[in-house]
Amino acid sequence: MNPLLRIDPDDPYPESDGAPMAENTLQFDWIVKIKENLEILFADRADVFVAGDLFWYPVPDRRLIGPVAPDAMIAFGRPKGPRGSYRQWEEGGIAPQVVFEIMSPSNSVKEMRDKLEFYDTFGVEEYYVYDPEHNRLEVWLRQGGSLRQMSHLNGWTSPRLGIRFAVRPETLEIFDPAGRPFRSPVELARQAEQERLRAEQADERAERERLRAEQEQLRTEQERLRAEQAQERAEQEHQRAEQLAQRLRALGVDPNDLR
Repeated sequence: MNPLLRIDPDDPYPESDGAPMAENTLQFDWIVKIKENLEILFADRADVFVAGDLFWYPVPDRRLIGPVAPDAMIAFGRPKGPRGSYRQWEEGGIAPQVVFEIMSPSNSVKEMRDKLEFYDTFGVEEYYVYDPEHNRLEVWLRQGGSLRQMSHLNGWTSPRLGIRFAVRPETLEIFDPAGRPFRSPVELARQAEQERLRAEQADERAERERLRAEQEQLRTEQERLRAEQAQERAEQEHQRAEQLAQRLRALGVDPNDLR
């Protein structure tokens, strides 16, 4: 019997089964990459909830059905915020519309069949299963009231998320709606550092341009002052010459005779 189905009246909706989120580093890296990039993609949407490895309880009565913890899930129409579990009846009855599962070697055929049945029963619209060890992607889309497996030989774009999947010879690539690839946390950190450095360099260039502009403005102002001073000197010389001419005329001397 699944221990989660042994209902503790003091803890009817456990938040953990004690099992690790992933069984190996490859599976863990993919779970984190998908979950974190989805968080980034919908960071500005207050009505989109993204979670990883969170128990989803579809109905209050656990005797009917136990929880499932998708590796990543997205619920549109639900607010962001911390949760110990996703209790659907407390979430306006809204089921996560998109879920992801990352395969590990221990996943059995029955386990994956049970998960598919769970997601099909409780209203998931899009279901993605990726096996990183064998580089295989399954795409399931709700059509006619049930999840149906879709072909993706030429790539696949999620109707809900707008992200694009492309299975390359070596690995799966995922792109956001703007065409930017999903990146690992390390790659995202490096990208952020590069953007920070580019921003600093741009600020430095802008500061240098500002200083050059100020220096040019100062040179222009100095030239203007020199021109004004030269004009003042010329006017003063003219005034002195005129005063001297007046004194000579007073003495009966024609200034023109002195030239």
